[in-house]
Amino acid sequence: MLLFVGLGNPGDNYEKTRHNMGFMALDKLMEDHLGEEINKKGFQGLYLKTIVHGKTVIFLKPQTYMNLSGQSVIEIMNFFKIKLDELVVIYDDMDLEPGKIRIRKNGSAGGHNGIKNIIEHVKSQEIKRIRIGIGKANIGVVDYVLGKPSSDDQLKIDAALEKTCKAIIDIVDNGFDHTMNHFN
Repeated sequence: MLLFVGLGNPGDNYEKTRHNMGFMALDKLMEDHLGEEINKKGFQGLYLKTIVHGKTVIFLKPQTYMNLSGQSVIEIMNFFKIKLDELVVIYDDMDLEPGKIRIRKNGSAGGHNGIKNIIEHVKSQEIKRIRIGIGKANIGVVDYVLGKPSSDDQLKIDAALEKTCKAIIDIVDNGFDHTMNHFN
């Protein structure tokens, strides 16, 4: 079983903001590739348990707000008995240029409060992740991540979201190591 968690903040006022890259990646995956919707309520989030290319996969969008994402993640992991190496978290990263993605097996939170909270709840930094670049802030960090990208950046981000969708499917089909080597 695999669990893909897209990080973001719930509500219309956060939709399409830089901090919602995880939500946007999963929404694009559903819309363009799987033809399903993440809409079942539970585990302090919205989730979908489905079969992708013959494998059981769960997709989760925590509805706890970014800084408390770990609460939702640990609930669903405990319920479905998901092991740490079956978890993949997708989120925004200011240290990457817009349009870039980086796939890693582990690491620190790097200042990202959503992944920091997940690390606290699962008690490990050994979390597989797909980071989607949003670029550096030229204003306050909070205003930047909760703001919407420029039209130029949005084009690059759209390409990164599509690449993320392909990476997710590749993880399901070929495993995380293959995907990391192929997409990095």
